[in-house]
Amino acid sequence: MADYLKIPFNGIKNPFDGHIHIFRWYDTERNIDFLHGLEEYRKECGLKYIALAPLPAGKGRERDVGNNIICAFYKLANKNTYSYGGILYPTYPVKSEDLAEMTLARQHDELMEIGFDGIKMLEGKPNLYRCIGNSLDSDFYEELFRIAEGNGTYILMHASDPSVFWDEAKATPENLAKGWCYSDSSYPGYEEIYEQIENVLSRHPRLNLCLAHFFFLSPNPEKLAKLLDTYPNLTVDITPGGEMYIDFNANPKYFYDFFVKYQDRIIFGTDMAFPVNLEAGKWLCDREYRFFNESTSLMSFDDNVITGIKIPSECNQKIFSDNLLSKLGAKPKEINKKALKAYIEKYRHLIQDKKLLARIDELSIQYL
Repeated sequence: MADYLKIPFNGIKNPFDGHIHIFRWYDTERNIDFLHGLEEYRKECGLKYIALAPLPAGKGRERDVGNNIICAFYKLANKNTYSYGGILYPTYPVKSEDLAEMTLARQHDELMEIGFDGIKMLEGKPNLYRCIGNSLDSDFYEELFRIAEGNGTYILMHASDPSVFWDEAKATPENLAKGWCYSDSSYPGYEEIYEQIENVLSRHPRLNLCLAHFFFLSPNPEKLAKLLDTYPNLTVDITPGGEMYIDFNANPKYFYDFFVKYQDRIIFGTDMAFPVNLEAGKWLCDREYRFFNESTSLMSFDDNVITGIKIPSECNQKIFSDNLLSKLGAKPKEINKKALKAYIEKYRHLIQDKKLLARIDELSIQYL
């Protein structure tokens, strides 16, 4: 696992990991609070900036408004941190009339007023999609996308998953345990999600949308190229899925040309998370950096050997830093303490973990 470069991101100015999560507020194994929990990772990997992607939507003890709030506090405590905000849902499945004072448009405005740097949406991942119960191109999301397009709000969205997740015969025990098998009819179809995203983009052609994990189109990059050619603000990130890099490696000449052509539309991220596995984080940074910056062979995802495509250094500078900075701004937005305090008061009743709530109250006294 420790086969990585001694000088991470050598030659990249201001490297920026744009796709990181905080899954819990406390690391019980290492006895570390979330507040500075990713700084070791950022410094060890030579990253200038990180961007947090909270996951408040869904069922589970950590999946509530508390995830937004701790990301806001992380921004307050760590000046090199950007963060997106996530949408909250009071019940599942969700109907528009259930939202009351929590309309998606109002939540967008609240998050932007607090000082989040964009919106994170996991709503296109099939298991959360089914939980919420609304198609991505439905009226349910329409006002959110309309306001985001008008304001230029950056949206990082997970939409779809690898196509094999719809084939029960190919489901691994690990994926089954995570609920990542979508073979029954209660889930949206694989092609259905792509059709819905295209419908959203056709209605909102200037939407500042980044589709995570290469939009799971590494087996069909021509489809992605058509979308990038059509919609000027659309980007994708290269956050693994390891299957992406295996596909990239299978057709190196095509993907070399693809990444050079679309060098302004590709964004680096790792899916790194707190609680931190530091060695895994270093390895992820190293694999992605070396694939795009070298032409050597290296062990990669799922025990495969891949060979780097070594695109020009100016392309890598954009992919590993400049593209996301151009989207989010040269420095993180400042947190509006008054707005954050009001947000905590409005939504504190939705925080399930009482220890987290007590910690938020402590931080409110310290920071707000």
